[in-house]
Amino acid sequence: MGRGDLTNAEWDRLESFLPPGGARGGRWSDHRRVINGVLYRVRTGVQWRDLPERFGPWETVYKRHRRWSADGTWTMLLSQIQAAEDAAGRIDWDVSVDSTVVRAHQHAAGARKASTATDSKGARSGDEPGRSGVAETGGPAGGGGQVGECLGRSRGGFTTKIHLAADGRCRPLALLLTPGHYGDGPQFERVLEQVAVPRIGVGRPRTRPDHVLADKAYTSRRNRRYLRRRGIRHTIPERLDQQRHRKNRGSRGGRPTGFDSERYKKRNTVERSINRLKGFRAVATRYEKRAYIYLGTVTLAALIIWLRT
Repeated sequence: MGRGDLTNAEWDRLESFLPPGGARGGRWSDHRRVINGVLYRVRTGVQWRDLPERFGPWETVYKRHRRWSADGTWTMLLSQIQAAEDAAGRIDWDVSVDSTVVRAHQHAAGARKASTATDSKGARSGDEPGRSGVAETGGPAGGGGQVGECLGRSRGGFTTKIHLAADGRCRPLALLLTPGHYGDGPQFERVLEQVAVPRIGVGRPRTRPDHVLADKAYTSRRNRRYLRRRGIRHTIPERLDQQRHRKNRGSRGGRPTGFDSERYKKRNTVERSINRLKGFRAVATRYEKRAYIYLGTVTLAALIIWLRT
């Protein structure tokens, strides 16, 4: 086992959820070796062609990662680990929401203008056998172009923005990609809608946090109405201009929003979760042209954080 590879305990938790080998037309390459190859690349940010030989052919490692990013296998593995943690009572449902901007490498530009479904379907040519059909994930639709592949221009230059919700133990519960110039507030509902931790056994997935914390970027009336409609308690500070506007309207301005300054201190959990994600070099800098592949990279990094927390 090399530095950063899956330990035996981590492999035991993942093995039962992975696609079986030995299907018609050939066999999968060893799952553990290939996952360690993908993890090595996510951790170090090297080019796929520079993967060490101990992981096997780099094409196999790359195509497996691309396929599992497209068909939702990485997302499924993350959900299974979250479900096990929730069943054991190890998820703190005081959820914090925030975003971070990721600089996109110049090689991330230039994706062909084809839909994600067409691109991922084409990935089957020469890929490992054993899985029929590649479906789109619940992430970005893709389709080429900057906005279609979640690329934009912001103060940081050529960027992608990762929106996430983190539990009270600094682990990502939900992930969402947008172009770098998109605002935080309009994505608030979309991020919380991504929170869905399955139940082990019978029952619907858990989708409602006990409490939500966010900064002033999320203080719009629409977001507060959304939280009240779902019955979610929240701690979000009010901007000064909103306070003045409410006071100027008198009784028509409504009551002041409640704010617990002590509880708000716990919002640092999402910042620490972002720092953990950016400890993976292929997350801190985006190299992938396709948004769904980069989302798979971020999801794998989140999965490792859950396994090692």
